[in-house]
Amino acid sequence: MKIAVVGATGLVGNVILEVLAEFNFPIDELLLVASEKSAGTKMTFMGKEYTVIGMNEAVAAKPDIAIFSAGGGTSLEWAPKFAAAGTTVIDNSSAWRMDPDKKLIVPEINADQLTDTDKIIANPNCSTIQMVMVLAPLHARYKVKRVVVSTYQSISGTGVKAIKQLDNEKAGIKGEMAYPYTINENCLPHCDTFLENGYTKEEMKLTNETKKILDPAINVTATAVRVPVRGGHSEAVNIQFETDFDLAEVRTILSKTPGVTLQDLPETNTYPMPLYAKGKNDVFVGRIRRDESQPNTLNLWIVADNLRKGAATNAVQIAQYLVAKKLVEA
Repeated sequence: MKIAVVGATGLVGNVILEVLAEFNFPIDELLLVASEKSAGTKMTFMGKEYTVIGMNEAVAAKPDIAIFSAGGGTSLEWAPKFAAAGTTVIDNSSAWRMDPDKKLIVPEINADQLTDTDKIIANPNCSTIQMVMVLAPLHARYKVKRVVVSTYQSISGTGVKAIKQLDNEKAGIKGEMAYPYTINENCLPHCDTFLENGYTKEEMKLTNETKKILDPAINVTATAVRVPVRGGHSEAVNIQFETDFDLAEVRTILSKTPGVTLQDLPETNTYPMPLYAKGKNDVFVGRIRRDESQPNTLNLWIVADNLRKGAATNAVQIAQYLVAKKLVEA
């Protein structure tokens, strides 16, 4: 099994390598791939040193699976070249998510859609993944009608430049800005670029990707906010169902959902927080309560490590599924 990690030197690329090691993913040959300017860099994986290679060399090596985390432009240019060489690409960018010919996969929800003909597979947006992990089992039981979500997204979702900005601001150092304003002790209602409808791309991803993954009939409206947290996205989610629900049953359903951890004991101040989600692969849910302003409506709070289940872990889990179902064979 020959595996390529494209964008290996980046923030998510490093976490992909961590997850591959933790999962004991079956790798006979590993290719660490980055831009030509990073080619030749040395990296260590499971005690062995590797030399980072460029894209052309990686395509020529014909890996069985290539996990991409190198930005949308790179994916649009290079994913088809890997696919043409017989490689199955799992792409972490937004490039292919809404392509009607590409599957948008959260393994616990819809991996069974995959076949051996899917050569480019899209990994959903980080904030979408954690939300649909909770919505999916509730939709199956009560049928979700409408979702109102407000996100509290960490700066690691922007990348290394944003982390450096926060560190500089805390230290009183002037430096390069990832955001149009100070992020330290601030909240920016601005994730990604603004669109003509007044929403940001991030907000529309939550809408469009949820429809594609779960059900096009679900209405979603979102406000995405960047907060000065180094890692972990949080979401306040209001869910209106077609039918009424029982709170105890909701908790039971979520507690039995693979990949979801229930943290919902207000009497002991037990609820999800980025502090405790850091480095973990599950999605955490709590603050579960009935919306008393209208019928059939639920409020809850969802937290996940955006670099883990929101990106690297989900991609590696897709690769695991491909191998387990023999949809990719060395």
